[in-house]
Amino acid sequence: MDALIPNRFLIKSELALLHFKTDPPLNGTLGKWPDESKLPALCELDNETPFADVYAGWNAKGIYIGVRVSGKTEALNCDASQFWRGDNVRVMTDMRDTRNIRRATRFCQQFFLLPSDSSSGSSRPIAGGAKVNRATEESPVATSNDLVIGSKLRKDGYDLTALLTADALNGFDPSENPRIGLFIIVEDLELGQQSLTIGDDMNWHIDPSTWPTAVLSK
Repeated sequence: MDALIPNRFLIKSELALLHFKTDPPLNGTLGKWPDESKLPALCELDNETPFADVYAGWNAKGIYIGVRVSGKTEALNCDASQFWRGDNVRVMTDMRDTRNIRRATRFCQQFFLLPSDSSSGSSRPIAGGAKVNRATEESPVATSNDLVIGSKLRKDGYDLTALLTADALNGFDPSENPRIGLFIIVEDLELGQQSLTIGDDMNWHIDPSTWPTAVLSK
């Protein structure tokens, strides 16, 4: 019988994000990203087998995200106009780590990262921003000009690298606010969902209190 509440939701996750002294490659390859930037696969606490390796780090330029998905047998299905319906990586951020609220503030944002634009027949990756549903205050919505993304497609999956630039992150100030909320979920039509804490049934897309804390320290 499946647990009603995931085990990893019962702990207050706190992740130390690696400070990149040298910018990691953003060309869609993760081979030169430091092992220390790989995040723990917390889904294993709920006896789920991870299908993605997730990396994250930061420096003055912003927050870096890396994802490697393996084990696919089907072609990618991505559509920027309905990014949530296909294969995607979504990132939620809260530059104030307000863990005691259930609705987003102006410091909370949503980003989507797509390894390709298969809906238009393109293999080029796409990154963008979207509103956070039911937010108490609206935050700026990032555009592709605010983000850097690269990807390498493989027969069994893909590698993806991205930079959420400091200009795109509303309230990004590591010296004054080194603790942020950071939620990353990898969604795959074939392999399912892999997240740091919870899935769709517990409203991660609207509730910042469900996002882990990430510490931006040197």
